[in-house]
Amino acid sequence: MLPDVSTKQARARFYGSSTWRQLRQSILERDHFECQWCKAEGRVTMDAILEVDHIQELKDHPELALDPDNLRTLCKDCHNRRHDRMNYRGEPKKRKWDDEWW
Repeated sequence: MLPDVSTKQARARFYGSSTWRQLRQSILERDHFECQWCKAEGRVTMDAILEVDHIQELKDHPELALDPDNLRTLCKDCHNRRHDRMNYRGEPKKRKWDDEWW
């Protein structure tokens, strides 16, 4: 049976489920609590917030929601970069005022 991930509320229930929490923990352990993107670039992420990423998007491929082969560990910065979120460290800091400098 496929998990319901059709709405924001349904996805919240999915991510709060014991099934997901147990699978998430096993993926973190499988990946040795290391960001797979940082590791591929020869970097070690320490003291980073780690997240489990769906390689094939959850909303597009709900059938892969619980497939370990579709999951990987990413640090928060890489996960944000992967989803093109604006709050990852790769973005230069924007100045609030024209006369600001540091």
